[in-house]
Order: sequence, then C-alpha cells, then structure tokens
Amino acid sequence: MPETQQRIIAHFDLDAFFVSVECLNDPSLKGKPLIVGGHNERGVVCACSYETRKFVVHSAMPMKSAMRLCPQAIVVSGSYKDYGKYSQWVTDIIAENAPLYEKASVDEFYIDLTGMERFFEPYKWTIQLREKIISKTKLPISFGMASSKLVAKIATDEAKPNGYLYIPPGREKEFLAPLLVSKIPGVGKHTCKALNDLGINTIEDISRQSTSLLEKYFGKYGADLWNKSNGINVHQVVNMRRAKSISTENTFFENSTDLTFLLSEVVRMTEKIAYELRQDQKIAGCIAVKIRYSDFETTSRQVSIDLTDYDDELIRKAKDLFRKLYRNKKSVRLLGVRLSHLSDQGQQTDMFGDDERKSALYRTIDEVKNRFGFNSLSKAAYK
Repeated sequence: MPETQQRIIAHFDLDAFFVSVECLNDPSLKGKPLIVGGHNERGVVCACSYETRKFVVHSAMPMKSAMRLCPQAIVVSGSYKDYGKYSQWVTDIIAENAPLYEKASVDEFYIDLTGMERFFEPYKWTIQLREKIISKTKLPISFGMASSKLVAKIATDEAKPNGYLYIPPGREKEFLAPLLVSKIPGVGKHTCKALNDLGINTIEDISRQSTSLLEKYFGKYGADLWNKSNGINVHQVVNMRRAKSISTENTFFENSTDLTFLLSEVVRMTEKIAYELRQDQKIAGCIAVKIRYSDFETTSRQVSIDLTDYDDELIRKAKDLFRKLYRNKKSVRLLGVRLSHLSDQGQQTDMFGDDERKSALYRTIDEVKNRFGFNSLSKAAYK
C-alpha cells in the first residue's frame, strides 16, 4: 500500500479471558473475586477477576501475597483445555471475517483494515464483529481502533471492561497525553518509578522531553519511549499465515541477581513455548534468549538448532544461551525466550527418523496439561 495511506488497526482483547471461561463453566463464580493459578504457597496468579483486582491483585503475583490482599478470593487451578478451545473459536470467527489479522496471544488479536474503507465503514464493521464474537462465544471482549498497533492497544485498555473506543487519525497525541506513563505497554513498575523520580508522570510529560535526556537515563529504550509517547509506531500487523516465531517474556516484580531463580525462569518460559509449539503442530530450528538488566541494557543471543519441539532439547540450549549472555552479579529485570524458523511438525519423521518413545512421552505430558492445567506438570530441577 502507498506509504501515505492512513492505517486502520483494530486491537481485540478478551476481558479477563481465563476468568471469563471459568465463569462460563461455572456461572456461580460470576461476580465473585476469582483467581486462576497455583494453590500452593509457591504458586502464582495466572489471572484474576475484576472483583479481585480491586484489592490490587494482579497476574504474576505470588499466590501467598494475593491471598493476603484478598483472603476471600476463590482459587481455581484452571481449565487450560477449555481456554485453548475458546481461543480457537474466537480465532476462527476473526479469520472468517477479517482481511488480515494477527493473533498476538491466546486472548489478543490485531486486525488491519487499511484500504477497506472503500468497501465498508471500518468502525461499524468492527463493532459488528465484536457483537458476533460475543453472541457466539458469550465471552466479553473489548477493542480499540486507531492508526497504529500501539495506540489501538492502549485504546482497548481504556475501553475495558467489555467496551470499545475509536481514536480518529490526528487525535493520537491528544488521547495519549493525560494518561499515566504506566499505560504504555512494556512500562512496568521499575520503569514507571524511574520516570516518576524524574518528574515524568504522564505520557505527555515523556513527549516533552528530549530524546537525549531519555537515552541518558534509559539507554536506547529512551528513544522508544519518546516515539511511543508521540503515538509513533510502525509495527505492521503480521499475517498469521506468515508468522515465523513464538516467544514469551517476563518482567519481574523485583529485579533479581539470584542465578537459581533466573535459570528456573528460563526453564519455565522455554517449557511454556515448547508446549505452545506442539499445540500448533510446529517444530523450531532456532532459539533465542533475551536479558534486560535493571539499567535497561538489553542483550540477546540466538543459535540454530536441529528442528525439534522437545522440552529437554530446547531447555538445554536456552540455559546455555543464558549462561553465555548473563553478566554475573548484574541485576535482571526482564527475561525472554523465542523460538523461530518454524516448520510443520510432520517434517520431523522424515528428517530425524522420529524418536517414538520421546514423542509418546511428550504427547502424554501434553494430554495431562490439557486436562489438568499447564502447571500440573513441570520440571523438577533447574540446575
């Protein structure tokens, strides 16, 4: 499309997705403080209802802390097979109707409607698509529409729960200006505090700073913050049929230098995306690890591997990459793992002769996780 053509991006996000599915499975849970996650003291919150969030409970919080804040909360381990079923149902509805879409996560989608205004009114069409999803699945879903993925995503967050919001072209900065800096995707607790310490509280405050000042305190991330504060975002909607990678990241509630903990996170995240890889019937030929330190220095490293979807092989490579990357004693705020060079799973037998015993083992593991939840099985050791 011509570079001057105005982009039209819609961002859909299923509201408290895991909680919504649990409430469909058991209507008696609706309107109650609900947490999806591990039951033991070392468990974490995977998701929580809006009624629970009023008590400042959030995802990735230790279950022990969550129950201290909201002792009346109902905890369920999670119906992960149902989450996959409902996610695919919504994906199918979008795929049937949208000209170009990207599934960003199990409950999040981008739709590129650029150029479609010649045939229909995009905002009205998006409202109708939302109504169709709600009517068929009974799941609450919100959307934002804007000229970029970034602004559309922030608009969705402002429209929640179960609403929608359109930001007309040229109104991006006006919309962003009064919002707190924490509304920018990727700005976590520590970045927010660092900005606040500089007297920067709103997105407009960031836009008024020079990029040189922001880079002084945040490195290359400072320029990215400035672009986002001005609504500048050039990321394209990636056609699902051309998706080339699967990844996950975790920004820690507290920065860490604990090597045992950091390695356990690398293992957990690799195990998670390996499971997702098998669910998509794909195998990976490349793995990468990303580390962001407390001073926002970010480094990553990748390595080509024999095509595989096995946890043990991927975890071994991920831990090796982490050890080569990590600067000892330096505090870490974010870890990420990415699998790329994806191919169809059916190629595995032809290329490697197929290890039937290992394949059978992972099929059994996945069946247990699908039935009892992803966290029902995990690696016993991380060393």
